[in-house]
Amino acid sequence: MPTTPDMSMDMTTVGDTGLLDTLQHQVAIFARRAEQTRLGGVGQVRNSLDRAAYLLLNRLDNEGPMGVKALAASMGIDSSTVTRQVAPLVEAGLVKRTSHPEDGRAVVLQLSPRGAARLTEVRTSRRQWMAELTGDWTAREREEFCALLTRFNSALSARMTPPAQPPAVS
Repeated sequence: MPTTPDMSMDMTTVGDTGLLDTLQHQVAIFARRAEQTRLGGVGQVRNSLDRAAYLLLNRLDNEGPMGVKALAASMGIDSSTVTRQVAPLVEAGLVKRTSHPEDGRAVVLQLSPRGAARLTEVRTSRRQWMAELTGDWTAREREEFCALLTRFNSALSARMTPPAQPPAVS
């Protein structure tokens, strides 16, 4: 019987339960290792940016200056969480707060030159770390792993995104 993504599935009927047990166990180990190392890179840079800081700086670098609400929406987190996570980045000089050019009351967050340099340093270190971890993999294996991990993360994001609320009826 075909199923749709909206239907509940009994995972014991989908493929090999042993494989699913191994998958969930490996994901748990990965999450623990990722937290231990923060997928940090090599040497001094390794643990220099926590996950939240790295993801915020990366988003500002990729998407440019934006307000707190836009940043929160693009990351799928709450505005208060972004505000709390950005505060130490502003204090460290990695992010600049400026007034919105069209609405002086609104705040725009922007990667500072120091933040851009730090992000480049951390990215380089993390790239080196990934190269070392997958050094005995073929280019094709790296591509496949990246594609599958991206697909896995997309599925997680889709599951964690709350469904759109219908408009209120007055």
